[in-house]
Amino acid sequence: MPLGQLSGIRLLPLWAESVDGAILQSNDDYMITEQASERVRGWFTGRLPQEWQQAAPDITVDREEITVALTIDDVDLPDGSSDAERAEARAGRAKAFREDTRGRRIEIAREAEHRFDRKVSWAVRVGDRTELFTHVAAPAMTRLRQRERLVLDTLVDAGVARSRADALAWCVRLVGQHESDWLGELREAMTHVEDVRRKGPAA
Repeated sequence: MPLGQLSGIRLLPLWAESVDGAILQSNDDYMITEQASERVRGWFTGRLPQEWQQAAPDITVDREEITVALTIDDVDLPDGSSDAERAEARAGRAKAFREDTRGRRIEIAREAEHRFDRKVSWAVRVGDRTELFTHVAAPAMTRLRQRERLVLDTLVDAGVARSRADALAWCVRLVGQHESDWLGELREAMTHVEDVRRKGPAA
């Protein structure tokens, strides 16, 4: 299904990050370390077939999932082709890539899931179109005060969402769409904090 852009959040809450059997923990901040994400990206860059890498793969990591977005060649259509024709051609190319690479992607995903203890999802970019092949829908439990619960109930009563869980997911998507600059600054700040900690004395 179309996903839009998959730039995604690179640093997400995490109480314990395991890569190659190593546990990386932090007492007062909960995030996947940039070093751990770099190891995941490095492994995929080396493991993916070269012909799948028209551009560097876009790897997004959280505690449940690794999403690998691959860029393939855009379609070559005659001048004057309509937007609808181009969109359908890109959808067809994405579908063909998915089917042609299924076996190899399954093999690579199994290796990565064993190595990093996360599910692997795949996406492909063709021109300005991004198709997400698979994804993990992971629960994210939380406790809310009454005023916060009433916000969710209002969304349900108004027909915006079917349940409190749907309403909460809707709120998260809305923040992601409209606060992308702020989230980007937050991720950069988290990376800076991690860099400073690396330079400090060993615990």
